[in-house]
Amino acid sequence: MAARLRETYNNTIKSNLKNKLNFKSMMQVPRLEKIVLNVGIGDAHSNANALNSTLEELTLITGQKAVKTLAKKPISNFKIREGYEVGCRVTLRGDIMYEFLDRLINITLPRVRDFRGLSPKSFDNFGNYNFSVMEQIVFPEVDFDKVEKIHGINITLVTNSKKREEAKALLDEFGMPFRQG
Repeated sequence: MAARLRETYNNTIKSNLKNKLNFKSMMQVPRLEKIVLNVGIGDAHSNANALNSTLEELTLITGQKAVKTLAKKPISNFKIREGYEVGCRVTLRGDIMYEFLDRLINITLPRVRDFRGLSPKSFDNFGNYNFSVMEQIVFPEVDFDKVEKIHGINITLVTNSKKREEAKALLDEFGMPFRQG
């Protein structure tokens, strides 16, 4: 069975966007390609336990196994050498991506303390949207008692649109809670 948000996209959102953005073909309508979640842990090379617990949390949150990220360059001020483990990330596609987005919009973001909406200015020039969640404990999958360290999660929504306006229209149709004004 396909994800609820994917069915909504295929049945209603696509046609709404085609009419709203004046496209001639359904193939021109923007779509969500992937969602990337990234966590950077500064002391991961010296504290392997923190990295492993973050990997487990990210796997719980997304339902897909997270991978460790390695430092590409040495940074002497942070005592990091090339090849050190510095964080973890996971890339979601397909039904898992749509299910995660559904949970993010309807369950997780309303749980954020003093949440007034996401900034509509966080789009890049290629139609992708970036934002961060400051605490991983807002996700209902994370057990607060088992958390070793509070950390943030950077979330990137990658679309195939070429313009900011098209990507914003797509995320608006999905129900992304953007700040007004």
